[in-house]
Order: sequence, then C-alpha cells, then structure tokens
Amino acid sequence: SFVQRDLPYGFDDLAPHLDRSVLEIHFTKHHAGYVANLNAALEHSDLINKSLESLVADLSVVAEGQRAAVKKLAGQHYNHQLYWESLSPRGGGEPVGALADAIVRDFGSYDEFRKQFSAASAAQFGSGWAWLSDNNGKLEVSSTGNEDTPLMTGAKPLLTLDVWEHAYYLQYQNRRPDFIEAFWNVVDWNA
Repeated sequence: SFVQRDLPYGFDDLAPHLDRSVLEIHFTKHHAGYVANLNAALEHSDLINKSLESLVADLSVVAEGQRAAVKKLAGQHYNHQLYWESLSPRGGGEPVGALADAIVRDFGSYDEFRKQFSAASAAQFGSGWAWLSDNNGKLEVSSTGNEDTPLMTGAKPLLTLDVWEHAYYLQYQNRRPDFIEAFWNVVDWNA
C-alpha cells in the first residue's frame, strides 16, 4: 500500500513562517486523507504495488472507471510528499552548487527565478501548485491546477509550493502573497 512518510520536522519547527495549526491539519487531515483514500481505491488492484511516481506519471495503466479518482488521489499524495520535503526549519537563502548554476543558466539569475516562481504561485487561479522542474535538462517554472503535476507531462519536479487554500488559510487567510513570501524562508535547497 501507499504510505504517508513522516514529516522531516515537527509541526512547530517551521514557525513563524508556517505555524502548527496549518501544518498539523494539512498533514494529518488533507494529506493523510488522500493516502487513505488512494489505498482504498486500489485495495484489490495490483496497482497498489506500483511506485507512486510511476503511477502518477502513467495513468493509462489505471482502468478508465477508476482513472479520475486515482489521478486525484495519487497526484495529491505525490505533490504533498514533495511539498513536505521541500521545506526545512533550516531552509531559506539561495541554492548553491549545481542547482544554483542551473538556475542562473536557465533564468539568468536567482532573483529572476524567484520572481517567476512567486508569480506562478500567485497567478494560479483557485487550487493548485507552483513548480520548479527539470524538463529534458532545462529548468522551468510552471503551475498546475488541483492534483496535476509536471510528472504527467514528462518533466521531473524538483520543488513545489502548495497554493491550495488549506495550505495557508488558517494563518494567512486570503493573503496568498504573504504565504508565498514566507515560503522562501523555509525552502530546503538541499532537498
């Protein structure tokens, strides 16, 4: 079955940028629900043994009648897992090494990348995600709605920001730009 990995930090560890109420409800209710429902949907299927990444990347292996539900649940599980791993209480700052070099190569500067990523996060209408992905050796910023992920189009997600209201509303209410700004203080470039 699919497993929700433990957070790599405690519920209080990202404060004041993301407080306990936001993380605890988001992780224990929203993400946990997606995992439980995915396992229930695939309980009697050999798809339960596939890796999460391969399932999300190739939904054609899912029976037509189950495809929409599995897409939603597996996509949300994958996206949330990457999101949690994109954060750290020791995060923030700028990337170094090969990632920093690739960002400068493909965006011109870290500041330009950050500007594009923040804009994609803010412009995503309704529920969705902002992404930094590797698309055939070139970094790109994008956003997707709902459970969609760049995996579904062949890109490799490296970093994501959850811009569904459940990711920030308890702390930031309707101030998504403030939430996006807070993200830069906890982004884990090492991950």
